[in-house]
Amino acid sequence: MKIDFSQKPKKSLGQNFLIDNNIIKKIIEIGEINNNSTVMEIGPGYGSLTELLVNKSPKNIIVIEKDIKLYKLLKEKFITCDNIKILNKDVLDVIKKKNLNKNIIVYGNLPYNISTKILSTLILLKKWPPWYHTLILMFQKEVADRIIAKTNTKAYGRLAVLSNWRLVVKKHFDVSNNCFFPKPKVTSTVLSFRPIKNNKFKLKNPKNLEKITQLFFSNRRKMINKSVKKIFKEDKLIVDNLNINLKQRPGELKSEIFHNIACQYEKLFG
Repeated sequence: MKIDFSQKPKKSLGQNFLIDNNIIKKIIEIGEINNNSTVMEIGPGYGSLTELLVNKSPKNIIVIEKDIKLYKLLKEKFITCDNIKILNKDVLDVIKKKNLNKNIIVYGNLPYNISTKILSTLILLKKWPPWYHTLILMFQKEVADRIIAKTNTKAYGRLAVLSNWRLVVKKHFDVSNNCFFPKPKVTSTVLSFRPIKNNKFKLKNPKNLEKITQLFFSNRRKMINKSVKKIFKEDKLIVDNLNINLKQRPGELKSEIFHNIACQYEKLFG
């Protein structure tokens, strides 16, 4: 695959372009694209993955590139493709829109500096099930480890709790830093996410779970008794109904407990 590296990567946008063709093919296969699929790509860079997406002949391809120079390069590169729409926008603005198609397969080699913000935004959408069918995203390995972390591990925290609330998460494989230009200092990991349509813990305002997890994990080394009392204003009945040990620390609580706490909080305070 011939790539024009005349466009110098921007550190401010966290640009590290995936250039390994074999890895790109493996990533694309995860989405099981067919002729009726609508595909979205976040941060296509030089269009290496986009090129192979086009070869899969999906019904529609939406490409989001914030860098104006790369946007123009992509427009020129794919000028003859009728099924592709290239947007020069911030992905955070696009994913909140209400007029997106349903069942979109989303690919993204996410910039390291905003990867958690993008994922959180996708999880905390008010309308659920969301417009996307599958997310196939690449993260810095350290971040991916936090997303898939289990209770009682060092990496377990807010990201794992948020992700497990609404999504089924699967790790596929790690990607060496040799597969990128410029070469980053870290290994990356490819994860896929599928929405849980019938969620046991439903919230009118998803940001309530974010609020709860921020409070608890900002004091992750301390017992949860103060955080619980702060939330429920010394309401002993509520605390008793939660059926939790107030001497535990946040990292010892299963995700479902945080989901339940957020539900109880919302019932009391909206």
